[in-house]
Amino acid sequence: MQFWFKKKNKDYPPFWKEYVELFDKKKRKEPINNVRFVAFDTETTGFDYAKDRVLSIGAIAIRGNSLIVSDQLEIYLEQDVFNEETVQIHGIRKNNGFGKISEKKALELFVKYIGNSVLVAHFAEFDRKMIDKALKRQGLGVLKNRFLDTSILFKKTKHAVYQNDKQNSHYSLDELCNDLKISKSDRHTASGDAFITALAFLKILTKLKKDKQIEVSDLFK
Repeated sequence: MQFWFKKKNKDYPPFWKEYVELFDKKKRKEPINNVRFVAFDTETTGFDYAKDRVLSIGAIAIRGNSLIVSDQLEIYLEQDVFNEETVQIHGIRKNNGFGKISEKKALELFVKYIGNSVLVAHFAEFDRKMIDKALKRQGLGVLKNRFLDTSILFKKTKHAVYQNDKQNSHYSLDELCNDLKISKSDRHTASGDAFITALAFLKILTKLKKDKQIEVSDLFK
């Protein structure tokens, strides 16, 4: 009993306590146009949740069917783990001039930025687990936000069902760009992929709204 009490009342830093408190409030039903979504992406040293690390985080806010260009985030993290193979994809080297910050500070900025927004990512489970692993390394909890995955959400549209034979597989971000006519410039940077994901999300919403009026809750069904 004493161990449980100490664990529950762990002395978390103020920013994490403030973040957690955002989710203690009772959820109220909101029109989808009033909800703040945040599309985000991570670039990492690899795909091993235990060994690899987040190198950069890019994010941009969406509200009312619009990208909020003035409301975005780009972070580069100090690099302890190095993988030459993935450098060829994202171009982030250990010492290449980016203004890098510690993992702890990066997570604080990211958590303050997202608040209790609905998070949107492509293959969201990967980005979520990489962030959660980083949070745990810093002695914190895990992300509490609701997540939407554009690779899954796209399959709910009639376009995906009737025009492509991909119902039982995942769409890559490149395939999504091709199908939705989105430019692939600035691919494989966290900010670039976050921007592309945000555009894809808006186009998917447009297709879903053609069929019926939708609420935020409908996106999770």
